[in-house]
Amino acid sequence: MRSGNEPVTARSPLRLRFWLGVWGLIWAAAGTVVFSLAGRPGWAAACGALAVVVTVDLVMIVRHIRQGPHYQPGRDIPPYEPPRGR
Repeated sequence: MRSGNEPVTARSPLRLRFWLGVWGLIWAAAGTVVFSLAGRPGWAAACGALAVVVTVDLVMIVRHIRQGPHYQPGRDIPPYEPPRGR
């Protein structure tokens, strides 16, 4: 159901973000290892920094998932009402 206020009351697909983050963490960790073994410290550091950012993002995603339906509503939670007064 579309109400016309989706940008304001959009809900994030947290489970999808979680699995994409896991995929990115795997690639960043693999890149860190491969570039370290290949003798490319700059690229290894970049991949390592990306792995840290992805890990922090995954921690926040898991935190939001555990906070319940406000962040990850199920099918039984209706869409938010449009904001009034604008």
